[in-house]
Amino acid sequence: MSTELGRRAAPRPQPRPGGRLRRHVAGRTTSEFLLLAGTTLALLVLGLVMTFSASFVQSAAQSGDAFEIFVRQLAFCAAGLPLLVGAALLDHRVWRRLALPLVVVALAASALVLVPGLGVRVNGARRWFSLGIVNFQPSELLKLALPVHTSAVLAARWRRLRAGDLRALLLPAVPLVAIAGGLVLFAPDLETALLVAVVGLLPLYIAGLPGRIIAAGGVVGLLVGLAATLSTPYRRARFAAWMDPAAYADTFGYQTVQGFIALGSGGWFGVGLGRGRGKWLYVPNPETDFIFAIIGEELGLIGALTVLALFVALAIGGVRAARRAPDPFGRLLASAITGWLLLQATINIGSVVGLIPVTGVTLPLVSYGGSSLVITMLGLGILLSIARAGRSPEEARAAADASRRDDEDDG
Repeated sequence: MSTELGRRAAPRPQPRPGGRLRRHVAGRTTSEFLLLAGTTLALLVLGLVMTFSASFVQSAAQSGDAFEIFVRQLAFCAAGLPLLVGAALLDHRVWRRLALPLVVVALAASALVLVPGLGVRVNGARRWFSLGIVNFQPSELLKLALPVHTSAVLAARWRRLRAGDLRALLLPAVPLVAIAGGLVLFAPDLETALLVAVVGLLPLYIAGLPGRIIAAGGVVGLLVGLAATLSTPYRRARFAAWMDPAAYADTFGYQTVQGFIALGSGGWFGVGLGRGRGKWLYVPNPETDFIFAIIGEELGLIGALTVLALFVALAIGGVRAARRAPDPFGRLLASAITGWLLLQATINIGSVVGLIPVTGVTLPLVSYGGSSLVITMLGLGILLSIARAGRSPEEARAAADASRRDDEDDG
């Protein structure tokens, strides 16, 4: 029943106590590790440059300091860098032991943020805790905690999964993801709730969730999204503006139309870094969910395609790390983290170019935002750790052949 990424690892000799961790920390530098590290660095640098370019006008208008937003993003990056490096050096299997506490903390924070007086309400939504000079968004932690926990549960039940035990596959992951999605939906934050649910369930798909259940889950998610959209006036208006942005160019379609203008102004090579006009209070949220429009305007089609190429490289590195991971937990978690980042990037870019309604979801590593950037860097650190622990291509092929023989014997 398992997919190729979700196959059981072939038996390996057990190292002496502590030996595996020492070899992991001082392990070889794999090609997928280099690809992921290089891509992460490139996206971080691009994000810092474009955050400053997209934000200095708004920052100066709000506080009189053109560098305020950029300095905050630089501080978030500095806070996330030790987490990224530390997670990359740490044996990824440590996260199996931390999975339950991590998801409990994330769920508790997502519930407490809904309590008046604890959560901060911004634009009608209660999604943040105030931590003095910064705000923390618990839903960002859920994007990492849920796949870590689900991967740990499935890895512990790996033999039962290979035997076709559907109950072991669905419980407790599905109820837990439903609770998490519901908490985020009450914020209210429909788009993030759906993203959290999909990311939390990704390990189930990798482990071999039957297609009929995936289809049923997709229908349920579609119905929930449709009901939430139709029951709320502003969501109905946003949906109508997505269908015909020009008809709502002065209201709910304003951001989309201004984003189109910015993208269209860039041409092949852009108007030049820092020279875009969209950020001069035309494009709303230019440094967060619509930063891709500023990239397209200032760096042109070539710059926009470069961003897409970087995420494709991230996908290749993540998939290769998952395929060569030494254990089921590593394969499931590497696949889930890769899927999370690619799905979020797809949603962000898709909303900017008009393929889907405007969502407010950030572009990973590029958009301004402390919670998103720090948690994303931690997730990439775990992915790098799995890449460092990966088998060589020869070992991976031998393990895959052994797993296929096992499947034939089981059949």
